[in-house]
Amino acid sequence: MKQTMYLHALYLALSFLSFLPSFYPSTDTIAFNQSLKDGDVIISSGNTFSLGFFTPGNSHRRYVGIWYNAVSEQTAVWVANRNNPINGTSGVLFLDDTGNLVVRDERSNVSVWTSGVSFPAKTMVKKHSAQLLETGNLVLLFQDDKENRVVAWQSFHHPTNTILPYMKFGIDKNAGLDWGLRSWKAPDDPSEGQYLYRLETKGIPQEFMYRGSERIWRAGPWNGFGWSGVPEMKTQFIFNLTYVKNNKVSEMYAIDGPSVLSRIVLNESGKMEGLTWDVGESRWEGFWFAPKDQCDDYEHCGAFSKCNPYEAAEDFECTCLPGFKPREERDWDSRDGLRGCGRKNGENACRNGEGFAKLTRMKIPDTEMATVNMSMELKECEEVCLKNCSCTGFATANVSAGGIGCIIWYDDLIDMKEFTDGGGQDMYIRISASELAKLSNKSEENSHERRLVAIAVVSLVAIMILGLYLGYYLVMKKKGDKKGLQRNSMLSLNNSLASYQDSSMAEEMNESGPTDVLIFDLDTIISATANFSLENKLGEGGFGRVFKGQLSNGQEIAVKRLSRNSGQGAEEFKNEVTLIAKLQHRNLVKLLGCCIQQGEKMLVYEYLPNKGLDTFIFDSTRGSMLDWKKRFEIILEIARGLLYLHQDSRLRIIHRDLKASNVLLDACMHPKISDFGMARIFGGDQIEASTKRVVGTYGYMSPEYAMEGYFSMKSDVYSFGVLLLEIITGRKNSQYHESSMNLVGYVWDFWREEKALEVVDPVVGNSYEAGEVLRCIHIGLLCVQAHQNDRPAMSDVVFMLCNETTLSSPNPPGFIGRQSGNYAAHSSTAPNTSTAADIISCMSVNDMSITIVEGR
Repeated sequence: MKQTMYLHALYLALSFLSFLPSFYPSTDTIAFNQSLKDGDVIISSGNTFSLGFFTPGNSHRRYVGIWYNAVSEQTAVWVANRNNPINGTSGVLFLDDTGNLVVRDERSNVSVWTSGVSFPAKTMVKKHSAQLLETGNLVLLFQDDKENRVVAWQSFHHPTNTILPYMKFGIDKNAGLDWGLRSWKAPDDPSEGQYLYRLETKGIPQEFMYRGSERIWRAGPWNGFGWSGVPEMKTQFIFNLTYVKNNKVSEMYAIDGPSVLSRIVLNESGKMEGLTWDVGESRWEGFWFAPKDQCDDYEHCGAFSKCNPYEAAEDFECTCLPGFKPREERDWDSRDGLRGCGRKNGENACRNGEGFAKLTRMKIPDTEMATVNMSMELKECEEVCLKNCSCTGFATANVSAGGIGCIIWYDDLIDMKEFTDGGGQDMYIRISASELAKLSNKSEENSHERRLVAIAVVSLVAIMILGLYLGYYLVMKKKGDKKGLQRNSMLSLNNSLASYQDSSMAEEMNESGPTDVLIFDLDTIISATANFSLENKLGEGGFGRVFKGQLSNGQEIAVKRLSRNSGQGAEEFKNEVTLIAKLQHRNLVKLLGCCIQQGEKMLVYEYLPNKGLDTFIFDSTRGSMLDWKKRFEIILEIARGLLYLHQDSRLRIIHRDLKASNVLLDACMHPKISDFGMARIFGGDQIEASTKRVVGTYGYMSPEYAMEGYFSMKSDVYSFGVLLLEIITGRKNSQYHESSMNLVGYVWDFWREEKALEVVDPVVGNSYEAGEVLRCIHIGLLCVQAHQNDRPAMSDVVFMLCNETTLSSPNPPGFIGRQSGNYAAHSSTAPNTSTAADIISCMSVNDMSITIVEGR
């Protein structure tokens, strides 16, 4: 009986194993002399994606596809032979005699799919290979005549129904590429369905969804900040549109952190869905979808009208624009707005005292027949439209802030939607003189009413605040104990900070909980530092001095005493208190507390005996104490600390002033990032912000931050790259270096000449391994590339430092020329042929800077 049970269990186990795919001998690559049979799988280097044969849903047909390896719900993101499936398991994927990828049915000996690339005549086919990248991109590689690995074909250029992070979406007319999406026919049939989503460049670039040949949804034109018809797509949204010269317009979106799995899918029912994988719930969660309502139906309300879905409950969702009326009242009464609206009573709006009605929060009209001027601001745009009787309206997006400029319409205004929950932009409609007068009178009445309401609200708030203050004062006066005084000190600090913090920062602080730091008495600090004696002075920066101190319990501290005339005011002080108190990482300096008393603002840190990293790497004597092994450890630990700030902490922090002097060394020479006075908190889905007050240190600032005030995690990556090269070379970036104006250019020159090891700090001696140093220099140059989109995320930097993986070729860094002026990202640096790096270039429409630069 037992023997029978054992045999039965063994049979079940073998049956189960027979359903599991056999794993391909090579991890992520198919070489020329290898083939991938049905049942074999290759997996990307980080185990995120798999490539092999699969069967979708309840189908019995086999397809070659790419799917998420670590997701319990099999999710295909790309299909090769979507229109030519294989019946049975006789399929094989291999590189044929021409060097192309081919899917063949071995039973019928018929090829059902091929990459179809024409290679140069002298190409050595035996050196061709196909590699599944960690991004989910399958690339076909060959060696050119200089033995460089070149991407000849890639699945990212031939999407099916899914957009992945770092995948382009758009058009490259020169290469004949149209990166559009085509839905599956059904959940278990990946063949081409009836829905198409693509970008069109006629007029101003817009994205459209088609059902067959019929337009059914429009995302709106790109205004420089987002698609006009996607209110979720603000500056901090995950998308990033890049305009490139040579008839190429592409879009890309990115997710911070490799642990976040995200995709955008055009599903079988014609919905665009943004999804992320919820590990805890083991399911895909949506964060965005479109179209959403009847107002998203293309041209739902006809010409010269707007659609608002929230008005549909009481009235028709379609409304004529100011100065217009329904062309057919009967249609409007029957809730049919397709014929649209026309001018009231044929009023003359041509050189007869006419003007413009302003509509806010609008998805602006179809721009297929519109014109754009990328250098024209609001007033000039209005003047141009007013002079031309054919002009029906205009819209602008602030050029100086990165917007696309002035858009002018000379035809019917169609497919307009009004958003009630934010988003959209201003639209100006040409109206007659009589309609303009009506709007002016109505505006004056509304303005008077708003003033009365505002006065009443302000008065009520003032009374409430006064009452609360008096009540609190009486309670605290009555208690009068030491504990109450301590709470009073904390409240005074919080009140002082709150009075200076901006609303966005306040919201972030409220979400992340209260600040909990020790409040030191001024007398305690004076006693600990011997009244700030010069003997205890550790250093001096742009915002004050740092002193060593010792508390009565013997604990050593470092006190940062801010100068009363310092540029670091309450906001910067508040940043360091609120930020560092919430951050816990071995490579971040620990804040013990602060003191705010009698006009003094001081921060109390843990004492780090070896001071700043700059005192070692820029000193030939002390620099010899750091061999290569220790320098590499410092590089890696700084990277991990920065990764924590960007991704793993409760708050997403952009440091904005990472440099050698702001990295302190403890007794064991472990680095700790310090000085968070310039840091900024980002929201959970925010990836970029801008400022008119550029603060930081010359030489470490990224081009987009120094020149235009835009900062992001990639700004910190640039600073890290500069610091990495300084640690390797022992030289300051800001110093003149022979043929280049700075260290970055100096290293770049040696890298191009394949003499990069000559830049290594001589005091390191022979303590390094050449391959490891070259990899670090390579990573440093990737971090300082001129275009922020080309730079890796810190998660990728840590991965590259810890693993001997294939690295993409770096593009030229920013700030390497001898002349100041236009920042390098204003012109494309991408070669005409794709390489393994798949460079994305961008063209700025703004060469002016309105930032205020404060050097430190």
